[in-house]
Amino acid sequence: MKPERKWLKRSIRLGLACLLIYVMLRWFEHSQVYHPDRFLEATGAELGRPFENVYFKSSDGVQLHGWFYPATANSPRAHIAVLLCHGNAGNISHRLDTCRALLETGVAVFNFDYRGYGRSEGSPSEQGTYLDAEAAHEWLEKKGYAGKDIIAFGESLGGGIASELAVRKPLAGVVLLSSFSCIPDVGAELFPWLPVRLLSTIEYNTCAKLPRLKIPVLVMHSRSDELIRFSHAEKNYRVANEPKMFWELKGDHSTACGDPRNFKEGVEKFLQMVEKNHH
Repeated sequence: MKPERKWLKRSIRLGLACLLIYVMLRWFEHSQVYHPDRFLEATGAELGRPFENVYFKSSDGVQLHGWFYPATANSPRAHIAVLLCHGNAGNISHRLDTCRALLETGVAVFNFDYRGYGRSEGSPSEQGTYLDAEAAHEWLEKKGYAGKDIIAFGESLGGGIASELAVRKPLAGVVLLSSFSCIPDVGAELFPWLPVRLLSTIEYNTCAKLPRLKIPVLVMHSRSDELIRFSHAEKNYRVANEPKMFWELKGDHSTACGDPRNFKEGVEKFLQMVEKNHH
């Protein structure tokens, strides 16, 4: 075999091997960040209060699904809506306890699924989830809520989405519940033997966006969080502008809201901060 042909075959094999490694890395990264569940374990009616089963579309044409819970009748906070950006696993049916706690503060709640989750079409991606949050925000505006009366509530992965939404759209405030500074930071902690920061293509860089925000920010985190370290919350709080608030929770990553009284107390104090910031 001529040397040129040998070189060509080796080059092709090397190229295919590199491509396979790249595809595997992208699959691994995506599978670590997103854990969608298509099956809804609830109907939305379990809270025992009126709600709307909502379908709406993102700007790139993906149909999304959510449940909208109006505020309690005659609530002085009926004009405030909380946009619930949930974490990377499950779907809206797994966030009813959070919805219940938020509703008890007198606000309205829009609990929606990103693309690829629950009844929402498509497959999740960083830019896609940003568009989904924008679409949910626009739905609330069409519903009659002013941007200055919408609070983006980001749980875990949702914190990265809520902080980006705050850069793109007018908001009353941002809540970061058990969230991170950025995905590469989490990946480097979970997989210290991998050059995560060099290989990562999914960012959700909350820490880079917070200094740009001029609205109230609430950081809620537990020291017992085994998935996202407490230091992430400290870092986010440090770079956020005033007015800002830090509220320590109890429990691990999945049960940080396991103490409803403590959770609601923190949210209540933040709502008072938001209301004061309006005046």
